[in-house]
Amino acid sequence: MNIIEWLKRILVGFGASWVMYLLIGLSIVSVAVMLERAWFFLSIRDNLAALAQELRSLLRKGDIDAAIQRMKQSPSAEAAVVVAGLLESDRGPRAAEEAMKGAAALQRLRLEKRLAILGTLGNNAPFIGLFGTVIGVMMAFEELGRHSQASAAEAATAMAPQAVMWAIAEALVATAVGLAVAIPAVAAYNFFQRVIKSTLANTDTLSCVLLSYLFAVEVGHAPRPSMPGSPARKQADVAGDA
Repeated sequence: MNIIEWLKRILVGFGASWVMYLLIGLSIVSVAVMLERAWFFLSIRDNLAALAQELRSLLRKGDIDAAIQRMKQSPSAEAAVVVAGLLESDRGPRAAEEAMKGAAALQRLRLEKRLAILGTLGNNAPFIGLFGTVIGVMMAFEELGRHSQASAAEAATAMAPQAVMWAIAEALVATAVGLAVAIPAVAAYNFFQRVIKSTLANTDTLSCVLLSYLFAVEVGHAPRPSMPGSPARKQADVAGDA
């Protein structure tokens, strides 16, 4: 027995049903990832226009501490990036900018978590379905060959079309299921990528609000803020308590 005949017997023996079960399992994984990512992106939504306005107002007052507290109250990824810059604002705009770049990279990883699963399923589910189709076609030819060699010619002729059509139908179902898994996965992947792109663009917007203030402070066009724990801030707190 050569290797081709051996592989054919294995594939025909197992049939294409296991491919269907595999695709059903992958579809469950795909739906779970889509729901989890949808919930995640909804949970970090915030009114970015109002948040930027509040940040700008607090920075003009020079109240970095209040700006940090306000940004920490926001669940958005954009606010988390700005917090990193605010914490380094006493070291100048360049340090704040680098801190925000690092924070943005970490937030990007957080936003893209599990999206590789959707991308992989979208790219490979049709090929898995095609594999099931190939097995189904092999089964159809196997049935056709078996019935053509039967002793009762009339009975074989009557049964052959039914068996062959069943195998071909199974093959086409495998292709259809593969496409049914891939299309939603690709659509969800593209949608979430657009959401991530929009989030990172909003991050740049909030970052520019902070950097514009810090550059103004550096050139003397804005009052230097009092950082938490600084002597000026402690004096202000003592005066307020008095």
